[in-house]
Amino acid sequence: MKVFLPGGAGLVGLNLIALLQSNHPDWELLVVDKKAEAVAIARELFPKVTFLLEDLTQTTGQQWSAAIRGCDACVMLQAEIGNTDPSQFERNNVRSTEVVLEQLALAGIRRLVHVSSSVVKSVATDLYTQTKRSQEQLVLQQWSDAVVLRPTLMFGWFDRKHLGWLARFMQKLPLFPIPGSGRFFRQPLYVGDFCMLIQRCMEDPTLQGTYDITGLEKVSYLSLMRQLRQAVNARTWIIHLPIPLFGFLLQLWALISRQPAFTRSQLKALTAGDEFEVIDWPGIFAVTPTPLAKALRITYQDPRFSKVEMPF
Repeated sequence: MKVFLPGGAGLVGLNLIALLQSNHPDWELLVVDKKAEAVAIARELFPKVTFLLEDLTQTTGQQWSAAIRGCDACVMLQAEIGNTDPSQFERNNVRSTEVVLEQLALAGIRRLVHVSSSVVKSVATDLYTQTKRSQEQLVLQQWSDAVVLRPTLMFGWFDRKHLGWLARFMQKLPLFPIPGSGRFFRQPLYVGDFCMLIQRCMEDPTLQGTYDITGLEKVSYLSLMRQLRQAVNARTWIIHLPIPLFGFLLQLWALISRQPAFTRSQLKALTAGDEFEVIDWPGIFAVTPTPLAKALRITYQDPRFSKVEMPF
């Protein structure tokens, strides 16, 4: 099988590559991503994979639209999660999807697995949420037999944001701030389990439809941070800051950093009180889930990829 991975140099893509190279070493993988530093690291980690450093919103002067001919399946991964430039959400979540879907049709690729997000059902109204909804609608309108997966917050190897950034923060500084009480609940999903679901979608062509893939263990943000601190063997002190102050500090940080790991809009989503439906995805996809504590140990202690730091 030949698989096209647009946006495949990110968290899900790199974990999926690691899984497929282990379970299906004969599969041919083609990754197209525009993050130069991430692609450079990925090429060193996975020399047997073809990586193209190109822009998915463009076809003129690009190789990828011709390179995908002959592919059997596409796992659509490209997404803009956090950026201080609002136009990048529309460009990278919506426009890129329009172009990729058009090229998939021209190339005759029949199997599509789209990685959406649980935020499409969130109460949040930020640019990420809005454009991910538009992205999913495009897929559903143009690809009736696609598999659409909506994961909650994910963590695992190669995580440059979310828990990955928080883990590095904990290891470097003596104080770790928590917004408010920290007792808003999270449903984190181990990316290794999620990639097993994607693999099953490519192995079993009868799988179709839209699935909410929610972490099975409901845990408070405060408890999650404590478990994360233990997994990375950090000694940082956890302190609580009022949510308005926390948001103000994030806003100041956004003025300094062009691509902050955590934004004020993400803080609003974090504290919005979302609770996502849990379906029997282990039974549907025949996958055994990894307990949260074990998944954290694998992420931050396993010698294979736990020390790899991806750039912002």
